[in-house]
Amino acid sequence: QVQLVESGGGSVQAGGSLRLSCAAFGYTIDTYSTMGWFRQAPGKEREGVAARVTGVGSTYYADSVKGRFTISQDNAKNTLYLQMNSLKPEDTGMYYCAADYSFLLGGRWNNPTLYKYVGQGTQVTVSS
Repeated sequence: QVQLVESGGGSVQAGGSLRLSCAAFGYTIDTYSTMGWFRQAPGKEREGVAARVTGVGSTYYADSVKGRFTISQDNAKNTLYLQMNSLKPEDTGMYYCAADYSFLLGGRWNNPTLYKYVGQGTQVTVSS
């Protein structure tokens, strides 16, 4: 059974940093073509934060996080990461890890319905 388990969320003040982790169980992380992070704030739709399309070597970021967030993965640890720096109150939300076997290039990477597997999420709260 495939599972994605997020961790690393918490409460920080604006300007702080957090590193989210997504541990994969039931498969080898580098077998997926696209892995990404999404977030959802109360009352808002789920939005794409960042994604990596392996094999193609493409990395995508939402405009709102460019220059502040970095997505990476450690195949030896079978884990995907999201380093979040210079956090802002508007970064508050539940953060989800997602994976799919297809190459979600261009504008497709930030469509959460295209990912086959999604984790349960980890909460990030940024106070001003």
